[in-house]
Amino acid sequence: MSERIKRKSGRESITVLGAGSWGTSIAILLSDKGHRVTLWEKFQDQAEALKRDHENIRFLPGISIPWSVMITSDLNRALQESSYIVFVTPSHTVREVAGDVAATGTLSSRAVVINASKGLEEKTLCRMSEVLSEELPQSRGLITGLLGPSHAEEVSRKMPTSVVAAGDNQKVLRKVQKLFMSDHFRVYTNTDLVGVEIGVSLKNTIAIAAGICDGLGYGDNTKAALITRGLAEIKRLALKLGARKETFSGLSGVGDLIVTCMSRHSRNRYFGEQIGKGKKVRDILDDMVMIVEGIKTTRAAVELGKKNRVELPIAEQVYSVLFHRKHPENAIRDLMLRKAKKEMY
Repeated sequence: MSERIKRKSGRESITVLGAGSWGTSIAILLSDKGHRVTLWEKFQDQAEALKRDHENIRFLPGISIPWSVMITSDLNRALQESSYIVFVTPSHTVREVAGDVAATGTLSSRAVVINASKGLEEKTLCRMSEVLSEELPQSRGLITGLLGPSHAEEVSRKMPTSVVAAGDNQKVLRKVQKLFMSDHFRVYTNTDLVGVEIGVSLKNTIAIAAGICDGLGYGDNTKAALITRGLAEIKRLALKLGARKETFSGLSGVGDLIVTCMSRHSRNRYFGEQIGKGKKVRDILDDMVMIVEGIKTTRAAVELGKKNRVELPIAEQVYSVLFHRKHPENAIRDLMLRKAKKEMY
């Protein structure tokens, strides 16, 4: 197809890297809009199952994958002629996958790179856009985030959802916005990439704390206080890193925090709930299919707070519960008995 015809039709070639529930939902959304979509699954046997069933039985049962979506475990084939590359792998694998993408030599220097993974890299404390910039230096200036309150279970069923396309390049942001916008998926733009990425990452830690409160049998007062003070510490760290405060009144701030702390779909909240009920971390994870991003992010967040001399009391208590076996009730008690302070500074 010539560039002229491609522009006229608005049809783009898009590669979605990662065939979990969110990657599958994104592939379906883009295919329904008429784009040529390739869904890459790392493991060949799982890719073959997806091709055979045209349903992600493991992660998104009951939702059909359009036959127009090409499914492959061959990374070279997946990347060929793609104008947009969407990373939807677990955050701790983004660097590895990006390195593999770079090694293929197939990625176009003009391809827009979109990150839809939420988290901080545990060892380096990097945000996902920073990881991608390091591994794909030729794509700097073309890296964006597609982030916000967006449970795959609801997006795949065409329930109205709004998210944020975040990045430094306004022209690229408008392209990404147009690429994804539909009658059930609304995209706003935001140039505060730091704030957006910190917001959608640390909310998973707060959601684990919210789940712990659920597991302990605490009520709405507790949850309201936790969400409010959780937002305060997320904002405190993000502002120290150069974010804008208004971002945290938006979808990637309070929006994503509320949905992750409250929803029955939230794997981080569910994980925390099981902790609150007295179950062990390893036993909970063994029974779960989904990745709990908040575990690794909690460790990274606490280290990032120490590095920048920012107080993160909720994250620190979650860390103590997860990694030092502190009893959840003692963690809540220590939060409640902290030195009295003003609410606003």
